[in-house]
Parts: sequence; structure tokens; C-alpha cells
Amino acid sequence: MDIFNALLQGFSQAITLSNLLWCLVGCALGTAVGVLPGIGPAVAVAMLLPITGKVEVTASMIFFAGIYYGAMYGGSTTSILLNTPGETASMVTAMEGNKMAKSGRAGAALATAAIGSFVAGTIATVVVTLFAPSVAEFAVKLGPPEYFMLMLLAFTTVSAVLGQSTLRGMTALFIGLAIGCVGLDQISGQGRYVGNIPELLDGIEIVLVAVGLFAVAEVLYAVLYEGRMVESQNKLSRVHMTARDWKRSVPAWLRGTVIGTPFGCIPAGGTEIPTFLSYATEKKLAKDPAAQAEFGTKGAIEGVAGPEAANNATVTAALIPLLTLGIPTSNTTAILLGAFQNYGIQPGPQLFTTSAALVWALIASLYIGNVMLLVLNLPMVGLWVKLLKIPKPQLYAGILIFSTVGAYGMRQSAFDLFLLFGIGLLGVLMRRYAFPTAPVVVGMILGPLAEAQLRNAVSIGEGSAMVFLQRPMSLALLVVVLAVLVLPRLVQWMGRRKAI
Repeated sequence: MDIFNALLQGFSQAITLSNLLWCLVGCALGTAVGVLPGIGPAVAVAMLLPITGKVEVTASMIFFAGIYYGAMYGGSTTSILLNTPGETASMVTAMEGNKMAKSGRAGAALATAAIGSFVAGTIATVVVTLFAPSVAEFAVKLGPPEYFMLMLLAFTTVSAVLGQSTLRGMTALFIGLAIGCVGLDQISGQGRYVGNIPELLDGIEIVLVAVGLFAVAEVLYAVLYEGRMVESQNKLSRVHMTARDWKRSVPAWLRGTVIGTPFGCIPAGGTEIPTFLSYATEKKLAKDPAAQAEFGTKGAIEGVAGPEAANNATVTAALIPLLTLGIPTSNTTAILLGAFQNYGIQPGPQLFTTSAALVWALIASLYIGNVMLLVLNLPMVGLWVKLLKIPKPQLYAGILIFSTVGAYGMRQSAFDLFLLFGIGLLGVLMRRYAFPTAPVVVGMILGPLAEAQLRNAVSIGEGSAMVFLQRPMSLALLVVVLAVLVLPRLVQWMGRRKAI
């Protein structure tokens, strides 16, 4: 009852005219930011941080939260229509969503993404409301061995699921791990693989890699090879979901929410793990031969619905460690943490008592923002679909401009631009020779985190790797990793024996 009363008080603050306007502006701006390739929510929130000194604290936090989860809604649009994710969290959506668009089913893909985002975001908000203290308490109990095993699970899942072969997936993953090693060593402070280039001491920005591999590579690939390819774009169907689409999407939404919510509650590396796990789950659970055949060819609607739900559930649930522990789990939540600190507020265990009104108004705004975003996205799907009618030269020029401006805006460094286009050329080569690009980003994001957790785990075990077997949770995760690697090959081997 105390939670219910606190939430009602939060709604009383959040539904004031000024706060509703800030929420609407944040949601609209977040959606636009998500649609634009190369300009993610972290960059948008960072650019707008100066307003925190001039706007009332509750309105400011509601505004930034609107940008935060609005960008996740908008990120699916360009992933589906143009195969250029505006945010790394939308990479999985691009794999099946863009194939659906090319098969004339962009409307269904955009609809299932928007509704799935609403369903997952609302359910995850209920989890934030009811279970934040207990879930955060559980997250505190996880140690370095468990976190390392979670990341190892992500590596194996990405390598096994994506690409035409496991070897290509592993190669792409190790490229990402190598990029993640560039910069200062976390223990010794010595530069690694920097080549006497000062700009590399801080490492390579994930935004540069994501934008280079997807947006810039998409443009360069179109320039180099598009003219030689037969246009495969079919006429777009009416923007709606059939009964069969609903039947296939609803279970995927719920499964994605179940997968994404726990990953948001623990500081284990953002949305990449749950979205890839959700995609792998949907691909494995597809029983209908027709649905199985759509994966990687015409585009399977489950491959859009599940990852989008997992993405938004993770993003919303990530507020739990931020608000209750003061631990950001992504670049954007780290900037949100800075916004809190600009007001002299330190998120942590005492926040729900010292700034209860602010916290509950922020949580109430999540419910309001999800409804606003559904209204902004679902009826306007037809407007986003019309982007495909823009002539390709102008469209790709716009993508390149937005990508370049977004990358340059981070540090105003000309070196970053050279690096951006170098990574873009790498993306062209990978696409040309059928190497999956998503594992590069996953390896780069999780590589440094996995290294740190591995070092901490070995220290806890006093130099012995047995620490991973002595803790039940890490042992269970290790069994899952081995199952992901061994079971598919065992099934294939048994199938060949039966065929003989």
C-alpha cells in the first residue's frame, strides 16, 4: 500500500502541465534521435545536459528519461526501413526487420516493434515500481565470477547465432575484442595498441564503431555495389498486423520481456546480451517450418518482436541499479547519473527516502511516456514508411551527414572522422564477404568489462580458476555456455548418424 500511495503522489507531480510537456518533448525528441542514424540517446542527453542548471529538477529528469526510452522506440525505424540502426540496441532488429521491409512487410515489422516496446516497457515499469529494492538486493549478491560468465554467455551466443558460420562469427567477435583492448590498461595504466597516438589512449568510442560499421558501411556499400544489384524492394503492404502476426508476436513480446527485465536489473553490460539472447530463443523455438524458413530470408516477425521487447524491458529495468545502487549500466545511464549529480543528488540506497518525490514522479513518467510513445509511433508508422520513397542518393547523403556530425560532435576530433571512415571501410569488407558485423560491437562493448571481471574473479580465487566452479550461479552459467557450444553440434551429429 505504501508503494501504491507513493506512486499516486508521483503521478500527481508527473501530470502537471509543465511536466507533461517536458515528457512529451523528451519522448518526441528521443524518437527522432532514435530514428537518425549515428545520433544515439547518450549523445543527445550529453548535448542537453547544460539545461539542468535552468530547469526544475523533476522536469529535467522526466525530460531526459523521455529521451532515454524514446530513442529505443525510434531506433527500430531506421533499422527496419534502412538497415542502419541508430543505436546499438537495434542491431538485432535490423537483421529480420529490414528483410521484412524488403519483402513488403515494413508496416507489420514497425507495428510489432512499437507495440512490443509498449508492452515490455509497461511490464518492466511495473517491475521497477514493485520490486526495485528486492531485485537490487539480489544484484548486489552477484560477484565478478557471475558477471564474467554472463559475458562469456553473450560471446558464445553471438558467435553461434549470427552469420553464415560459427568461424565467421568468432572472427568478427575477436575483432571486436581486439578493438576493446585499445587504450590504457585498467591495472597498470600503460597504453595498449595505441601506436603513440594520443587520441587512442582513451580507447575507441563505441559510437564510432557502431556508426562506422552500420551507417557509414551501408552508404559506402550502396555506392560501390548497389548499382550492380537487382532492386529487390517490393511494394509496401498496408500498415497493419494480421491475425497470424499477432499470434506469432504476442508470445515473442512476453518472452523478450522476461529475458530483458533481469538483465536490466543487473550491471552486466547493457541491452546487447538480452536482445541477442531473445533472437536466439525465437530462432530456436520457431516450430512452424514456414516461420523457420523466414529467418534470414524474408524476415521473421518473431525476430523483430522478441528483441525489441527485450531491448525496451532492459532499458526500463536499468533504472533499478541506477536509482537504488548508483550504478549506471550503459553510456546513457552514466550521463543520467551526471545529470543527477549536477543537482547535488547522489542515486543510491538512500535516494528513495531523501528524494522520494523525485523518484516516484520519474517512475510515474515512465507509464505516461510509454503511452505517449505508442501514440507517437503506431499511428505515425505510415509516415516513417514513406522514408523509403526518398531518392537513394539524397537519403544516403543525409545518413552520411548525420553520422559524421554525430561522431564529430562527441570530441570535436578530426582523428575520430578518419577512424569513422576507416571502420566504415572495414564494415564494407565484412559485408562483402558475409562476416557478421554485430559481434564486433558486442565484443568491443563487453570485452573490457569481461577482462575486468575476470581479473577480479581470479583475485577472489587467489589465482585459481576453480572460483568459477565453486559458486553455484557461475557454475550454472558455465553449464549453459557449454550447452550452447556443444548441443547444436551434438544434434547435428546425431542427425547425420540417423540419416546414414
